[in-house]
Amino acid sequence: MAIVLVVDDSSTMREIVASFLRQNGFEVAVATDGRDGLLQLRSDPGIRLVISDVNMPNMDGLTMADKIRNELGNKDVRIVMLTTEDNPAMRDRGKTIGVTGWIVKPFRGEAVLGPFRKFCGMT
Repeated sequence: MAIVLVVDDSSTMREIVASFLRQNGFEVAVATDGRDGLLQLRSDPGIRLVISDVNMPNMDGLTMADKIRNELGNKDVRIVMLTTEDNPAMRDRGKTIGVTGWIVKPFRGEAVLGPFRKFCGMT
């Protein structure tokens, strides 16, 4: 059962984030875009945290977040955007959708370990 789902179209970024999380005791699944992320969420009810890029082909991260909240009706999973986007309007859209957090790349894992563990019920 996966606890954290990392969604990014960059294989390098997926691996950096997933490896860091695994090294720190998280179970991790990965997805290549928002569409793949939704499929993962439908098949694994154990996912507690989604860490997603915003700009991806097929389905972007904010559209995926909207579908998680509205189509899947999943209000419990935490959604954190990990992106180069620092646009206030985009952040506001994310907040309206139900995005839990917004991290601007580069990824600094140590800074988010505490909140991520809390989101996953590891504390």
